[in-house]
Amino acid sequence: MAKFDHHIENYKTLNSFAQYKIDRLNSAPPTMRSLYELMFSERNNVIFEQSRGYKIDKTTYGECKDNIERRATTLKAMLGDAPTDSVVGLYMDNGLDWIEMFWAVLLCGCRPLLLNLRLDTLALEDALKKMNAVLVISDGKVFDCVKTVNQKDIVGAETKLDYDALGTEIFVMSSGTSASVKVCGYTAKQFIEQVRDSMHIIKQNPRIKKHCEGNLKLLAFLPFYHIFGLVAVYIWFGFFSRTFVKLNDLSPDTILNTIRRHKVTHIFAVPLFWDTVYKKAIATIKARGEKTYKKFRKGLRLAGVPILGKLVTKFGFKEVRDNLFGDSVKFTITGGSAVSADVLRFFNAAGYPLANGYGMTEIGITSVELSTKFKLLTNGSVGTTLPSVEYKISADGELLVKGRSVSHEIIESDGTTVIGDGYYNTHDLAKKQGGRYYILGRKDDLIVGASGENLNPNLVEPKLTFDGVSEVCIVAGKTAPVLLAGVSRFADKAKLSALLDEIKARLAELNMTAQIGNIVFVGEPLLRGEEFKLNRRRLRSEYLAGTLPVVDIDKLSDAEQLDELQRSVRALFAVALGKDGEAVAVNADFFADEGGSSLDYYALLAAVQNEFGVALPQGDGMLTTVKGMSEYIKGKL
Repeated sequence: MAKFDHHIENYKTLNSFAQYKIDRLNSAPPTMRSLYELMFSERNNVIFEQSRGYKIDKTTYGECKDNIERRATTLKAMLGDAPTDSVVGLYMDNGLDWIEMFWAVLLCGCRPLLLNLRLDTLALEDALKKMNAVLVISDGKVFDCVKTVNQKDIVGAETKLDYDALGTEIFVMSSGTSASVKVCGYTAKQFIEQVRDSMHIIKQNPRIKKHCEGNLKLLAFLPFYHIFGLVAVYIWFGFFSRTFVKLNDLSPDTILNTIRRHKVTHIFAVPLFWDTVYKKAIATIKARGEKTYKKFRKGLRLAGVPILGKLVTKFGFKEVRDNLFGDSVKFTITGGSAVSADVLRFFNAAGYPLANGYGMTEIGITSVELSTKFKLLTNGSVGTTLPSVEYKISADGELLVKGRSVSHEIIESDGTTVIGDGYYNTHDLAKKQGGRYYILGRKDDLIVGASGENLNPNLVEPKLTFDGVSEVCIVAGKTAPVLLAGVSRFADKAKLSALLDEIKARLAELNMTAQIGNIVFVGEPLLRGEEFKLNRRRLRSEYLAGTLPVVDIDKLSDAEQLDELQRSVRALFAVALGKDGEAVAVNADFFADEGGSSLDYYALLAAVQNEFGVALPQGDGMLTTVKGMSEYIKGKL
């Protein structure tokens, strides 16, 4: 097989190479072995990079393949007499070890069950029992219901496994935000169809092919065990022997520093990621004054103007790019839930093409907006269908999907559904306009409003963004819809009263005053733990049960009178956090409540020492509130 130069900038050559690999795939048997051999055929290309201090570790596809086959030898011995096609659970986060163990399981003739790390143990053990798993490979967690082996103990043997047929199927779990957790099975044929779809994307959008300094590097942000991360990240880019960049942790500073240091070119993520980066960028811009913010808003308006918009993006938003990802990032995709128009407009205007995609655990990745036109990229379209699938909209407005790449079986607690050649009802509401598709939200999210009309919260919530509110979620109350707003539990009476007035005014602008029965402040973020999209079912259940930490304005005292020292310290907090001074409460924790990072805190320490000449304690004795830090400084002056 011909070798391919990893450092490639010639787009025509890249097209030829991609078509060559697709042609080889089309002529090979539709098996996991064909996919495996072609994925690892460019042995000298770098598959994984990771920062370790001042050093960047790199592993090639050839080194990874050798290690897979050696570890598979050890795993085969551990499996003992387990029959061919046994199910083996994989409970691991993204990393080179995940890739090696994923393929080692398949090389042993078994079928990997990709366990969702965001689900609780009870749900995971239920899935393991349901699938009759014989073993779980983990990065530390132990399961009581089945034998668990730490991946560190599956060391490479001296000899490589002499494999023939690979496992026939891969199982992916749903996110658990619906009524029950589903396990969806995909065969090699269905994954191969998704790889063929990727060639369609390469041909349709020249931006996705762009390299930086001869390299194409994808940030390994999305979990490989999730359908979005498995297909759009690992399978698509791994097949063409591109490089994955490991994140050492998910703090905002680590993400930004990793992107810049490794010169990442592609970022695929859920809306929560893009929304977080967007909010931080806007806060930074606002902190530079009204004149700077007005100039920025004007740039956003001009970015959509033909010809002129390209110049505005290139020169007018250069400082924004310098403070975010740098200029290495060439293409980005969002998917998994709804994304706001403001977020789409910001990133596309800033010079980071952000395309909206659609898919789900049961059907894989089925469409993405591939236009290069600013208007289409920012209006919420998920584009047209990929070649392997067909869409149809039912009389009730629900999106129906069928095709060669969708899951062939869906396993739930009440039995197994075989999709076959028919349409699968996604229960997502959709519309087709101008030849493109738009997702309008979940059918089961529809709420009967106080006025008796159906209310679609997925269309309303993106329009309800406010300073001081982490997330907004509309749920069905006992008699009328309720708007839940996540706020700091330390917010004072005056601020929440003003915020309530602002929310009411916005609802009035949207002609929705009569549709919302109540506005409720919740003293914590509505997203919990590892959730990456709102779990509307959980929030409604907790609201009705009275277990949400509701903040009652009437029971709050008026704002505490700050002395001069506290006002000065609060101002330094605000600068470090990129917020307005009054948005920081005196008892709010820098990390837990205000969302500060470790680098933000170190900047705060330096500013305090420069302002007051006082060195603050670190480690266990660190001071993380305005009040606590002010009292410490006062004692040292």
